[in-house]
Amino acid sequence: MTRMTTRPENVHQERLLRLLRDEGPRSRAELGDVVHLSRSKLAVEIDRLVELGLVEPAGLAASRGGRRSSIVRLAARLRVVAIDIGATSIDVAVTNGELEILGHVAMACNVREGPDVVLERALDLLGKLRGEGLADEIHGVGIGVPGPVSFREGMPVVPPIMPGWDRYPVREAVSQRLGCPVLVDNDVNIMALGELHAGLARSVEDFLLLKIGTGVGCGIVVDGKVYRGMSGSAGDIGHIQVDEDGPTCVCGNVGCLEATFSGAALARDAVTEARAGRSPFLADRLEEAGELTALDVAAAVAAGDPTALRLVREGGRRVGNVLAGLISFFNPGLVVIAGGVAGLGHILLAEIRSVVYRRSPPLATGNLPIVLSELKNTAGVIGATRLISDHIFAAT
Repeated sequence: MTRMTTRPENVHQERLLRLLRDEGPRSRAELGDVVHLSRSKLAVEIDRLVELGLVEPAGLAASRGGRRSSIVRLAARLRVVAIDIGATSIDVAVTNGELEILGHVAMACNVREGPDVVLERALDLLGKLRGEGLADEIHGVGIGVPGPVSFREGMPVVPPIMPGWDRYPVREAVSQRLGCPVLVDNDVNIMALGELHAGLARSVEDFLLLKIGTGVGCGIVVDGKVYRGMSGSAGDIGHIQVDEDGPTCVCGNVGCLEATFSGAALARDAVTEARAGRSPFLADRLEEAGELTALDVAAAVAAGDPTALRLVREGGRRVGNVLAGLISFFNPGLVVIAGGVAGLGHILLAEIRSVVYRRSPPLATGNLPIVLSELKNTAGVIGATRLISDHIFAAT
C-alpha cells in the first residue's frame, strides 16, 4: 500500500525530524539541548510527531544525574525511494527514514529508449524491492535524470542526450503511479546531495561536485543547499567551450568540455588511437569486443599504455582548466570528483589538481581539498532520498 505521508506542522517539528534523520535516535534531553525549546514545549512537539506517525519511542537514555530521559527515533515504518536514471543505467533503492539503504537494485538501460520505457523499467525494479517486503508504504520518491531539469515543474527541459524526454512530466507520471510525493532533479545535483548527507562533504557547506561520466556536470552547494539557478540549469559545465576547433557536441555546439573529455569522448578517442595503431593494447580490446569504453582506457592505463595515459592526462588538463575558473569564481571549501570516468583514479586526479593549483589564486586553493568520491554508486540514490526527505520533512 502507498499513501501520502502526514507532514510536520511547524518549523520546530521540521527541525526535530531532520535532526533525527541526520544524527539518529536521540534522547528528549539531547534534542532539547539542540533545538532550545522548553521541556514542556519540546514534549508537546514530540508527542504530536508521535501522533502523526513520524517518530516513535525507543527506550530510555542513560541517566544524566536525574530522571532518565526517553529516546525517540524516526518511525520504523518510514520508507523513501530513490530512482537514479543515468545515461546507460538505472539504480533504484529503498531507504528508511534515516536514509540507510535497505535494498538497492540496478540494471543496464539506455536513456535514449525514452521516458515510457525507462520509467516502466525503473518501476519494475521498485516492484522487485517491494516484493521483498522492503516498502509496503512509500512516503516519497526522489528521481535523478541525466539532463537539465525544471525543478519547479518536475520535468527535463531540452536534455541533449535524452531524446523524447523534453518536458515529459516525470514527477506527475510517477506520483500518479505511486500515490506519493515525487521530486525530480538533475543527476549531478542528486549526487551532490548524496555527498552532503553521507560523503566527504558532510561538514562542508560550500562545495562543488564534479561528475565525469557519459556527460560532464557540476553540482553546486551553497550554505548546505543545492544551487540550481533561476531556471535549473546551474552547473551545466559540460557545455563550456574548451576548444573552438574541437568535435561537435551532442548539444550542437563545437568544442564543449563534454565533447572533448567524458566517457563517450574518451571511448571515441580510444577507438581512433586503436585504429591508427598507436595503442596495441586498445587495438586488441577493440578487435575482441568490437567497441571500446572508458573502462578499456582504464585497463590500458593500469597496464602502463602510453597512449591511454596521454588521453587521460589531456582530458584532466581540460577539466582542470574549467575547474580552475569555477574555483576562482566560487571559492568552494571542497571539490569532489565523481562519475564513471573518475574511476580512472589518481592519474586523472593528479592532472586536475596540477592545473587547478597552478591556475587558481593561492587564496582560493591554499586549503582546498580536491578528492575522489568515496560513495561510488550510492551517491545518486542517497542524494535522491535526501532530496525527497527534505520535502516530506518540511513543515506544511
